[in-house]
Parts: sequence; C-alpha cells; structure tokens
Amino acid sequence: MGRQMTEMLKGTLEGIVLALLTGNPAYGYEITTLLRGQGFAEIAEGTVYALLVRIEQKGLVDVEKRPSEKGPPRKVYSLNEQGEKELDEFWNTWSFLSERLEQLRKGGK
Repeated sequence: MGRQMTEMLKGTLEGIVLALLTGNPAYGYEITTLLRGQGFAEIAEGTVYALLVRIEQKGLVDVEKRPSEKGPPRKVYSLNEQGEKELDEFWNTWSFLSERLEQLRKGGK
C-alpha cells in the first residue's frame, strides 16, 4: 500500500470501523479481520486498537467486557446512538467529497 493510500485511510478509517460495527458488535481482533476481509490487508492491528481507544473516548461505542477462553476478558465494541450520528455525518461527508472528486476526475468544475 502506497504512502498516498495510507494517508487517505488515516482520515477515513474511523468511519470504516463505525460502519463495520453497525449491527455487528465485535472485539479488536475481529475488527482487524473484518477490515482485512474488506481488502484493507495492510492495516496493522496496533492501528486498529489505537482507533478503538479513540472512538471509545469520544463516546461513539459502548464497550462490554466478555470472558475469553484464554487470557483476559475481551472488550466488545458496539455502535451507540452517538456513533450512529457520527457515522451518518461520515457518509454525508464521503458522498460530498466523492461527488466532487468524480467531477474533477472527469474534467468538470
């Protein structure tokens, strides 16, 4: 993955993770696996965990500790109402940007 892709992903990864959590509570490793399943193979687990800490601090997810077969309990993240609002805003912004970028690519103004 090139530098440009990495930079663009930094700005959108939070929205991508919120979208993955819609109706699908998951723990950190599961989220990394889901991202990789969507084609984001280069994303490091550490990046995902740092992002999960941020979205938890921002109050966008609810966190439930569930027992793990081995090791400490897992933190399971689920999208809450504030997270849904943030995701709606992300999709609106994404639509706006993608329409403008597509116009530019086609040579329009």
